[in-house]
Amino acid sequence: MVQAIQRNPSQAYSIDLIREEVHQLIQKGVIGRQQPIYVLCNHIPAREWSDVECELEQNCFLLRDRIGDLISQEQWDND
Repeated sequence: MVQAIQRNPSQAYSIDLIREEVHQLIQKGVIGRQQPIYVLCNHIPAREWSDVECELEQNCFLLRDRIGDLISQEQWDND
C-alpha cells in the first residue's frame, strides 16, 4: 500500500495543493495521467476526501475526468 502524501493538518486543500500532490504521485509512478481523478481517494485520507472532492467540484473538475486534465498546466524543463 502506498502512503498518502503528508500535509499540515491545519492547511486546507486548495486546487494548487491538490495539483502538487498529484504531480508528486505521478513522479513516484503511483498513478498515471490517463487514470480518472477518483483514484486519488486511495491516496488521500478518507476524513479529508470530502474537502478534496468539494475543491475539485468548485474548480469544475469531475471525478471521472483524467488526472492529466487536472495538471494540464505543468511546466516542462526539457523543452
